[in-house]
Amino acid sequence: MAEVSVQNITKSFGSLKALNDVTMDFPDGGFFALLGPSGSGKTTLLRTIAGFIFADSGSIRIGDEFVENTPVEKRDIGMMFQNYALFPNMTVADNIGFGLRVRKVGATEEKRRIGEALELVQLGQHGDRKPHQLSGGQRQRVALARAIVTNPRVLLLDEPLSALDKALRVDMQFELKRIQREIGITTVFVTHDQEEALTLSDKIGILRDGKMIQAGPPREVYNNPVDLFTAAFLGEANILSDISGDGADIRTPANLPAGGTLAVRPENITISTSKPGEDAISTCQAVLERRVFAGAMATCILRNNGTDIKVISRDQDIPPNIAEGDQLWLSWPVEKTLSISGS
Repeated sequence: MAEVSVQNITKSFGSLKALNDVTMDFPDGGFFALLGPSGSGKTTLLRTIAGFIFADSGSIRIGDEFVENTPVEKRDIGMMFQNYALFPNMTVADNIGFGLRVRKVGATEEKRRIGEALELVQLGQHGDRKPHQLSGGQRQRVALARAIVTNPRVLLLDEPLSALDKALRVDMQFELKRIQREIGITTVFVTHDQEEALTLSDKIGILRDGKMIQAGPPREVYNNPVDLFTAAFLGEANILSDISGDGADIRTPANLPAGGTLAVRPENITISTSKPGEDAISTCQAVLERRVFAGAMATCILRNNGTDIKVISRDQDIPPNIAEGDQLWLSWPVEKTLSISGS
């Protein structure tokens, strides 16, 4: 296994600068997410680490070796593609063992390692099947087993769960995490799913227009976004600058940086029918526009003098019998107010 370090990577395709001076470290044995909207550069960065794309400038280090000019087959990485790229005419075992045969691993060793990989992804009885005989989740496991059977130093995953339905995707998130922890391999994955990134990763890198906007542990990035884009992309944020009216009392923590835009996450707001009496909270009044029930959770959209405010809460924590058009009180702890720089 190995640490990966990307330093000042730039890559252009014609007039498009797909990566613009990107720097990020991926410590040995961690699980890391590259997150951003379409066209942000996240897949280009992953493929640059892999060696499918060569950067125009900058350095890439895997372990103690600088590999920015090394071809993909010599970088000792395992790659799992979004569409799995399984060979339809091969059995599961043959698909998994393909990389071993390319490396001319002996037959006995190949069989042993294929068996271990099948057991690791819980497909021990499926080695003789063809890909078309498997479910989507099983094909995903085969692709993962093929990526790790060669014992690479780094595992790279390009939107590995995007083809699965929601329930199976959640199950496979836990499986990916289990397998990664069991083998201890440094893993970098690309996703557009914010919840997936928060669930799986030890560190997140947020990209926008080819630039690394912010990188750090998920909780740190979520609770301390560097700008409005990150705050809105990784979760949601209500902007407080236009909140006004009777009862509007927006308080800020003493250590909050000055000069930024004030915001609060929807899940940190409480709804009540009367003014809260606590001192250590911010408050405002707003009119309920709609309430969306989603099982245990509910989303409420309220309006304060032309500004929409979203609240996400357990349904049981919202006052019963409130109706659209009701004037309600919103409150949140002072320490949950964020100060965010520009867009």
